[in-house]
Amino acid sequence: MNEGARVAPRCSDDLAPAAALFRGLADPTRLAILRRLADGELRVVDLTGELGLAQSTVSAHLACLRDCGLVAGRPEGRQMFYALARPELLDLLRAAEHLLAATGEAVALCPAYGCATEDNR
Repeated sequence: MNEGARVAPRCSDDLAPAAALFRGLADPTRLAILRRLADGELRVVDLTGELGLAQSTVSAHLACLRDCGLVAGRPEGRQMFYALARPELLDLLRAAEHLLAATGEAVALCPAYGCATEDNR
């Protein structure tokens, strides 16, 4: 095996769903979509305008969130309106914001998952 390759950790049966949930939330674009949907229903065209992303990109992320059961679509004529499928998701996102505030920059500077900045490259 390639020494630089990352091996996916094995999840016990009781932790696998939680790990899958957090992998689904691990993308900044998906989090931005969820943040906007927290304020109410939006169409793909609304999200593309607000996020400055291509329609195909937004649609792919919405499909992921829908497959995870986090977002639901409601057809109206030829349009699809997307909304959060579970209100509990707002509680999870708020809890994450509180945790991030409490940990300061520790999570952002994590060598495995943090974001590179000018200071820590």
